[in-house]
Amino acid sequence: MSRTEAKSNRKAKKSYTLSPEIVEFLEVVRKKRHAESVSAILEEILQDVRREHERASVERAVGEYYSSLSEGEVAEHARLGEFALAQLSEDNT
Repeated sequence: MSRTEAKSNRKAKKSYTLSPEIVEFLEVVRKKRHAESVSAILEEILQDVRREHERASVERAVGEYYSSLSEGEVAEHARLGEFALAQLSEDNT
């Protein structure tokens, strides 16, 4: 591994103040998952949240794209979709 790769894989040490309830919850989850640390659990939770935000962003962009289409463009997309489905059906027979 090069030095640049090693630097980019390094984690930043930060300090945050959490309520006792959240600390207890994180400990329970850590024990259930047999995780090495609470930090590992926080990393998993935050990665899940980040992925959800990215998924929602893509869904919004797709929705905005289709909302911006004219009726003719929507009809063309529908025809192309039907054609693609017909081709898949032929390939599976």
